[in-house]
Amino acid sequence: MMNNANEISHHTKLYGFIGEYAGQSSISATLNKLFKANNKDAMMIPMNIREDDFFFTLVNMKKSHVNGALISNEYVKNVVEILDEASEAVKRFGMCDIIIRDGQKLIGDILGMKAAIKFLHDKNCKKIALLGIGTRAKAFSSLANGFEISYFYDDLEKLIIFTDEAGAKDADINRLAEGMSVDLYLYDAVVDFSDFAVLKPIDKLSGINLDMKQKKEFSPLKARALELEACYIGFDDMLSELSEALFEFLKDKKHLEYDKSDMRF
Repeated sequence: MMNNANEISHHTKLYGFIGEYAGQSSISATLNKLFKANNKDAMMIPMNIREDDFFFTLVNMKKSHVNGALISNEYVKNVVEILDEASEAVKRFGMCDIIIRDGQKLIGDILGMKAAIKFLHDKNCKKIALLGIGTRAKAFSSLANGFEISYFYDDLEKLIIFTDEAGAKDADINRLAEGMSVDLYLYDAVVDFSDFAVLKPIDKLSGINLDMKQKKEFSPLKARALELEACYIGFDDMLSELSEALFEFLKDKKHLEYDKSDMRF
């Protein structure tokens, strides 16, 4: 059993946080506090994994004592081809940020995006300015029920194709490009899942500006928020919400059946 010193026994459910700079994030420590508060014999450990070693690590997880892993942003597309089974969301959007091991099978799902959507709902956000047309933007658009979403990108033709593929009917489409002056202040939140290098065309940001980037990832939204003295929310600003989502996900998958007080020999 785990004790108060956070020791690991052969009973402890082990999980990893896999990323190139995983050790610089406090997500593992935050989740472990939640495990302890709920008397669960489980622990997450940060796993600094370079891109060259990523596939080797995941393949070997099938025969390891690690029961699953949270996947950092840089690897959410890479992991899909390694999965043995995947949720409908993973199949649809081609990304995965949470895996669990069932025997020697890896099963993938999407967690962080759902946590971000819940976070925005909890903040009573209604009107969202969504930047970008990539995988994460598509997942957000499709999963985010209950919002009025306005879409922004520099290429209107690509943006129209994106909204059609995302199933956004009568979409509010807007151009965001160099030389423009765009005011996003009246939106409840700005969500940036774009590939923009800079966001200079934005003159005013919202009260909530979110992109789920980690500390080591360059964030043009964070840079612009600092310039405009606006509130920025990245991955490390949502550790509590992400940890709670992780805990509930693992509990739903019946990975946290045993408490530390249970006698198991």
